[in-house]
Amino acid sequence: MSFESPVWLLGLLAVLALVGLYVLLQLRRKAYAARFTNVSMLASLVPRRPGWRRHVSFGLVALALGALVLSLAQPSTEVRVPRERATVVMAVDVSLSMQAEDIEPSRFQAMQVAAKEFVTVLPERINLGLVAFAGTASALVTPTTDRPQVTAALDNLELAESTAIGDAIFASLTSIQNFQASLDQPAEDLPPARIVLLSDGYNTVGREATQAIDAAIGAGVPVSTIAFGTDYGTLDIQGENVPVPVDRATLEEIADETGGSYSEAASAAELERVYADLGSQIGYTTEPQDISPWFVRGGVLFAFLGVTLSLLWTNRLL
Repeated sequence: MSFESPVWLLGLLAVLALVGLYVLLQLRRKAYAARFTNVSMLASLVPRRPGWRRHVSFGLVALALGALVLSLAQPSTEVRVPRERATVVMAVDVSLSMQAEDIEPSRFQAMQVAAKEFVTVLPERINLGLVAFAGTASALVTPTTDRPQVTAALDNLELAESTAIGDAIFASLTSIQNFQASLDQPAEDLPPARIVLLSDGYNTVGREATQAIDAAIGAGVPVSTIAFGTDYGTLDIQGENVPVPVDRATLEEIADETGGSYSEAASAAELERVYADLGSQIGYTTEPQDISPWFVRGGVLFAFLGVTLSLLWTNRLL
């Protein structure tokens, strides 16, 4: 919790001073009663007091004052709110290594299922684009809110040779920049953008991943990566088992350097959870929310209870 006008918190010193004065008066009253030697006469002269109950009444009023002072300081807390707008490009690896079956039924099929899940969990107002990459990278769907179009493109993916991770990021950035240009808005008013890169292999052709990292940083676009597969994946090439492990180091470097998130998904079920979490990150942001009305309501409630109990127990306001 934070305060927009913290100077008002100094008012709490006045409340504490009032509490201190009350305690002092109670101590003085006890001291005076102790000096009154004729206890029986004291009982006849001083009406029966409600004892501890009078302290409860004052305590409630003191809490009320404290709550009202806090409300003047305009307290706020961070809350999750849906993003009104954003642009996301999902880049999917369709290299031949995605045929590996270390994730059932295969990396490729599991990726298709999980990618569709991501399309579902992403808030409707966010524009989603799709880039597929193997030896080259191409934008299959420009950012759009038309979810069936993205789903149809995922159904029609085809595998090809090589892996161009760097080119995939450049193609995704180009797709984002072209879409933003079509909005005809000042740069400061453009919606936030992010790339979600799903890959299982090493960058084998095209531009280096380091070049893509620099480009993403320059564009201010975080790249979230998902390492797809396991260290023990193999691919049958002409009767020979060829190892196709995941290049976690490169994918993690891309995410860390660009400000994105890195995740590992060794199964279809785990990947679906990763996508759900990522959709929440992209679809929601945190904003300060003024909660001073809560303190006003609490202050009024405490004051009402304190005054009511005081009238019931002592026939006086306090």
